[in-house]
Amino acid sequence: MDRYLVISSDCHAGLPPERYRDYLDPRHRDAFDAALPIQIAATEEAAQKFLVADINEEWRKGCGDQLSGAWDHDMRIQVLDNDGIAGEVIFPDGITEMNMPPFGAGISLPTEEVVPELQWAGARAHNRWLAELCQMAPERRAGIAIVPVCWDVDEAVREARWAKENGLRGVMLPVRWGKQDAYHHPKYDPFWAACEEMELVVNFHSGPAPMEDYGEGQGMVGIYISEVVWWLVRPLTFMLWGGVFERFPRLRVAITEGTAVWVPEYLQLLDFRYEDTPYSAKLGDYTSHLSMKPSEYFARNVLIGASCMPRREAEMRHQIGVDKIAWGSDYPHPEGTWPNTVENMKETFRQLPQDEIKKMLGQNALNWYGFEADKLAPTVARVGPKPTDFQ
Repeated sequence: MDRYLVISSDCHAGLPPERYRDYLDPRHRDAFDAALPIQIAATEEAAQKFLVADINEEWRKGCGDQLSGAWDHDMRIQVLDNDGIAGEVIFPDGITEMNMPPFGAGISLPTEEVVPELQWAGARAHNRWLAELCQMAPERRAGIAIVPVCWDVDEAVREARWAKENGLRGVMLPVRWGKQDAYHHPKYDPFWAACEEMELVVNFHSGPAPMEDYGEGQGMVGIYISEVVWWLVRPLTFMLWGGVFERFPRLRVAITEGTAVWVPEYLQLLDFRYEDTPYSAKLGDYTSHLSMKPSEYFARNVLIGASCMPRREAEMRHQIGVDKIAWGSDYPHPEGTWPNTVENMKETFRQLPQDEIKKMLGQNALNWYGFEADKLAPTVARVGPKPTDFQ
């Protein structure tokens, strides 16, 4: 092995907010013009509220114009090459450059205080642009379409088919569904079936949490970061117990940017609840629709997008599952590894077995998202890290 294939399971891209106008259906452009200043003000307020505004501004000083890679093809290629990254999975962006999609169609995908028709419009605008970006380097980019599935399952199936036809590799769904039906509801089965059929990965990305509960008081950021992973993993809990993976055994799900340290205890808890114990004796039959333990579905159907993966998670790799971990850089976010990706990567994977490094750095993501190794090989030969880098 001359060099490692590296695929980032978590990168972000988005247009400067005003440029989404060109990708909207014309009938929604007047609403966009009215909403844009409100969106920018709300994004700036969120940056202040979560104590990131000053940090972002200081961090930007050392980034030059490389943050334009969030939307610029040539700069993005340059940044990823310098990081040794051959392929990437691309989610929508947000606060860093104020470049989230319009009408509440960003990472949070809220189901409260949004207009469903407009949220769909914002999602489609982003998906159209993202498809263009991915087509500029299709062998290197796995774009993830935004799909607000909770509003209309038939519409979600149509958008998933559009995504597949236009070269995107997966769909991102809301983490929180509010008053809408949760993901164990059978109404979503046509959508799961479509994703399984088309081999589109269903993605849940960290970020959403009940902000309305946190207020403005001291400690709200600590409360948020303590709870946000629980909200991220909650859809998986509903899908596991709801028998989604029993009915759709080839459905693939990725849980991204929520760390991986929670996995062992989470699976132990679910398996314990699955087994017959004195604690479950009075609850009736809640497992006969499942032919496997929750941990077995997890092993077959779930991948962890381990963004900014620390050494601790590498040391827990066998508890988590070496085949379940896909490293990510989180470019272009300040909490990510860029612009110090090479150093971070070396610290995380130093002196680990080469076959395990290979899986976590790239092979797992390659298999999950359908990259083609032969098409990535020239890039890997040019930019990939060497095994000696991790000795």
